[in-house]
Amino acid sequence: MTNEAIAAQQQPTRKEASTGLPDYMSEVYDWAYVNPKWVRFLDRNAVVSTLLFGNAGRLMRAYLNRIRPGMRVWQVAHVYGDLVRKVAERVGADGHFDVTDVTPIQVSQAKKKLANVAQAQVIEHDASSWGGGPEYDLVCSFFLLHEVPDPLKRAVVDRMLSRVGPNGSLLFVDYHRPAPWQPVGWLLRLVNRYLEPFAYTLWRTDIRDLASTPNAFSWRKRTIFGGVYQIVEVTPLHSASK
Repeated sequence: MTNEAIAAQQQPTRKEASTGLPDYMSEVYDWAYVNPKWVRFLDRNAVVSTLLFGNAGRLMRAYLNRIRPGMRVWQVAHVYGDLVRKVAERVGADGHFDVTDVTPIQVSQAKKKLANVAQAQVIEHDASSWGGGPEYDLVCSFFLLHEVPDPLKRAVVDRMLSRVGPNGSLLFVDYHRPAPWQPVGWLLRLVNRYLEPFAYTLWRTDIRDLASTPNAFSWRKRTIFGGVYQIVEVTPLHSASK
């Protein structure tokens, strides 16, 4: 896929729903996020826990523990399991929770989980161009960045940074370069080679370096499970202009 084709997919749209699936989703991730048979199988807490080597609960808590009742939260993509339901419960009736996803079947899955939850909204939209109305108190990317081509990684990060309020924060939870001694790293190398071709960027590049204006924000990164995962919290500096 050419850079020109990827760039064309990033053009903002003002429609509530996006108009078509990006090529990389059908070409690379049909098995994981598009094919209904695999979506039904994978969208379970037990599968998520297995794929994350038993770290799913720990990683999700890093996100959930930052949510307070009444917050406005944007999650940039649907996540398998019951995470979206838990986030909606955390923001409460006085808060608001937006979930965006570019894949129609993922939107459908999220809507099923959030049916009759008044404070939650699921929108079919590319995260790199989502406006979302008022600024958010928390914006989270939970294992999205490693799955998108590099130009889209930068576009998503910049859009997330642009949508957080001056007293809000962002959270990136994703893969990271494993420590040399971590045996899981060798398995992930095989996974990246055959199933996750866009993931290596997060092994080589800090998420901070994907932002156009990183110095306008404070970045705090920690890694867990021998470096396999990173949790990056970002807050606007007081001098940052919105």
